[in-house]
Amino acid sequence: MTTEQAGSSAPDPAPPLSIAFCPSPPLLLPAVEGRAAPETTALRRACTEAVEALLATAPGAVVVVGPAAEGRYGEGDAGDLRGVGLDLEVAFAGRVRPGGRRTPPALTIGAWLLDQAGYAGLRLGVAAADLETVMGELPGAVGVLALGDGSARRSVKAPGYLDDAAAPFDAAVAAALAAGDAAALAGLDQAEGERLLAAGVPVWRAVGRAVGGREVAAELRYDDAPFGVGYLVASWTAR
Repeated sequence: MTTEQAGSSAPDPAPPLSIAFCPSPPLLLPAVEGRAAPETTALRRACTEAVEALLATAPGAVVVVGPAAEGRYGEGDAGDLRGVGLDLEVAFAGRVRPGGRRTPPALTIGAWLLDQAGYAGLRLGVAAADLETVMGELPGAVGVLALGDGSARRSVKAPGYLDDAAAPFDAAVAAALAAGDAAALAGLDQAEGERLLAAGVPVWRAVGRAVGGREVAAELRYDDAPFGVGYLVASWTAR
């Protein structure tokens, strides 16, 4: 062994990355849903389990990423559910402060999910395009709560009416989530996602790029479209 070889060392491995994939319909909140339906009960349970699995890895921070987010969100920011007829404000992190930014609906639901799980650590809300940058700025283990719905064209009563391509599109996403296939997520067709009203596509693509090259342990927890919108819940641990 040469002196150079003896003095060299392998680079430190990347810290583990835990990810919870959840949809973000307001009906996840019992106060919005009202009388509980079996479909939403199962969906809510799957989201709860995914977030609990994320937090079980004890991340130093949780990055919440969702569609329609612009810039970054944190301490003092908040969102509300007045758009669905509920006079409820949800702090994103810490106490709401005057002049704080308003979180988009998905990040508001994400904050609620973290609150329900009892998470009081550092949380940051980001746009999909900013995910990798923020992750690179955070030391140690990081958790990601990735929020996004599948196609809203899964039935004739869906918000976007029925499109025959919607179910196969969502099925491909479900297969990628179940397999821990980051490349498949990163390669999702953005234009087709927009046409099918699949709001989660930018988020899923961003997560796929961020995870690329790592070994992923994956579990698909939920895959259904009870109200004509595809809802997918999954857990990933990337090393």
